[in-house]
Amino acid sequence: MRRITRIATVGIASAALALSATACGGKSSSDTSSDSTTKAATAAIAYDIGGRGDQSFNDAAYAGLQRAESELKIKGAEAEPTDGEGEADKVQRLTELARKGNNPVIGVGFAYAPAIKKVAPKFPNTTFGIIDDTSVTGPNVANMVFNEEQGSYLAGVAAAKASKTGTVGFIGGVEVPLIKKFQAGFEQGVKDTNPNAKVLVQYLTQPPNFDGFAKPDLGKAAAQGQIDGGADVVYAAAGLAGSGAIEAASAKGKWAIGVDSDQYNQAGLAKYKDAILTSVTKDVSDSVFNLIKSVEDGKPTTGEIRYGLDKDGVGLADSNPKYKEMTDVVAAVEKAKADIIAKKITVKTAP
Repeated sequence: MRRITRIATVGIASAALALSATACGGKSSSDTSSDSTTKAATAAIAYDIGGRGDQSFNDAAYAGLQRAESELKIKGAEAEPTDGEGEADKVQRLTELARKGNNPVIGVGFAYAPAIKKVAPKFPNTTFGIIDDTSVTGPNVANMVFNEEQGSYLAGVAAAKASKTGTVGFIGGVEVPLIKKFQAGFEQGVKDTNPNAKVLVQYLTQPPNFDGFAKPDLGKAAAQGQIDGGADVVYAAAGLAGSGAIEAASAKGKWAIGVDSDQYNQAGLAKYKDAILTSVTKDVSDSVFNLIKSVEDGKPTTGEIRYGLDKDGVGLADSNPKYKEMTDVVAAVEKAKADIIAKKITVKTAP
């Protein structure tokens, strides 16, 4: 993970998100000016903990920026977080991006809420997007949020059906309300499918320590512990740290469930892909692209923009051929999906 803040214009190319995961590196970009005198439209994203290269949340946001560059012919700017940064650092980052003429400016993750609350009123003609937060609002603020609990419910169904031991694991990066939604949905899906199943739960860190989203070794150790405790399917909602859980599951010949992006197709996780049963996906990429497009169309979207199963805003990936071969698992997941959309199942948002 890069240790300094960078604001750079990114190129359209870049191999299918050679971004996140175990090795957080390989971030290609071409630095060009994006100050307010630049005639080409620009848009910016400020990354969450772990930065681009996490093979998960941040990389999904980057994919949306790449698509906007390609289809809308805009220039994209990126800004990386720094280790142990505080609110003032985020305020400075967003302010700099807005001053350089970027529009929209998107904070990737709820941690940007306090900073956007301070910065957005100072730039009323700039649209500010924030992913995973509705606490900060304003006439120029777009809140891009997801029904993570619904996708996690489907993961729970799949885990319960695929498990041979009747014990599965959930690993949360940091114990915050957002990740509790993942836990709640997963546990409910497991129990609704197999009432006798056991769900092991572990959080890697507690706020204000957010290393649980950034350090793969923490995820690896937690997954190893759960596997030693009998779990044969492990679901980690932990950003970059989740790649360590995937590595541990692969080493032990167990199943891992990815998060945010379709991690089976992430280049940085190719070595472990056969162990990734499925992934709970959030269409962060589309949310970023759609907000940029709304600004480019002259009709900036603001307020709450919610993505759920009904709009394919969350879901369960089926890229692994081994998953598709489990016809009973697929059938159970599809039924659960239909029941949630039809409101026959209400998924909890807290354990």
